[in-house]
Amino acid sequence: MTPLQPVRGTRDLIGEDAARYTYVVETARRISGLYGFSEWQTPIFEDTQVFLRPLGETSDVVTKEMYTFADRGGDSVTLRPEGTAGICRALITAGLTQTLPQKVFYAGPMFRYERPQKGRYRQFHQIGVELLGPSTPLADAEVIACGWQILGELGIAKDVVLNINTLGDAESRVNYRTALVGYFADHAAALSEDSKTRLEKNPLRILDSKDAGDRALIANAPLIYDFLTPEAAAFYAGLKTQLAAFGVPFEENPGIVRGFDYYNHTAFEFVTNALGAQGTVIGGGRYNGLVEQMGGPNVPGIGWGAGIERLSMLMAAAPAKKLPVVVIGDGVPVATALRNAGVACEIAFQNGVKNGLKYANRVGAAWAVLAGESLVLKNLADGSQSEISLPALIAHFSK
Repeated sequence: MTPLQPVRGTRDLIGEDAARYTYVVETARRISGLYGFSEWQTPIFEDTQVFLRPLGETSDVVTKEMYTFADRGGDSVTLRPEGTAGICRALITAGLTQTLPQKVFYAGPMFRYERPQKGRYRQFHQIGVELLGPSTPLADAEVIACGWQILGELGIAKDVVLNINTLGDAESRVNYRTALVGYFADHAAALSEDSKTRLEKNPLRILDSKDAGDRALIANAPLIYDFLTPEAAAFYAGLKTQLAAFGVPFEENPGIVRGFDYYNHTAFEFVTNALGAQGTVIGGGRYNGLVEQMGGPNVPGIGWGAGIERLSMLMAAAPAKKLPVVVIGDGVPVATALRNAGVACEIAFQNGVKNGLKYANRVGAAWAVLAGESLVLKNLADGSQSEISLPALIAHFSK
């Protein structure tokens, strides 16, 4: 019988992979907590409309990548392809739109049907933050600064560059859209089929195309900076001022438009050259109309999402966990007392002291406790050992 394998585009998190995943999530949870973010958990599948409306019917995620199916009751549900829409839905469901700001951290699996490649899976994992309520450039800068500090704590900030752009306000985008339609219509024959569709429905999406022919046209396309209203230009200038105040270095990149319909004003990506073509490790922006689009009031929002797999690939290694204590022999009373005192330890299941010590060395334990008629504490680094009472043992490790 052929052994069963993981479904294509998925993988098991075991050993070093699991250690890296845990370290990224725990680091992001800790740092976001310093900024006042609280963790939310939303379902991994939602009513399809939660994603269909805000992400945009012409987005690649909706047209090509969503895992959508009818459940046994005939309702259309979708495995979440990203985190923001579910958080905004939860804000409305929980009746929190009148209790703002809400500062949210999340972590968990997302799902997109796309070609698996290095660092990109069909079931992948993200961390993210969302700041709902404030509409000032300071809020945008703080969210970005939180991401920057997380990258620093993971030891990968040196390999990453922050790119920022503005998508302007509604009036700016109307003016810019008119200019883009005129420009790309003159070159319609050279556009990819996807971009020809986008030209009719959402021409800004063409700027996000990865097609080589499209990219050549995009290089000479009009820039949004020439179409910003005074208010939108002031917001963008304020963002740059606040980022400087936070000490976050950045580069301006007019090509960043983000992939979903709900973004406006700030758009940003933390990018790296260390992962080849798939170089974005954090991406996000402002989405002032999203909550209203989902049936709630007009609640401004700013946030980002980051792929844990890509962050893990940039890390040198997950820091080693504190070496455990291994109890050998009649271990249950000793292990129970140690654990009740907050001391991590393992019981060796192998028979005999010799086999127990082999196991302790294999798992990298610093100490072994030989539990018999008396207790013996053995230092596995230098081989020294001595008898010890249980209270003294607990006191030793509690230090």
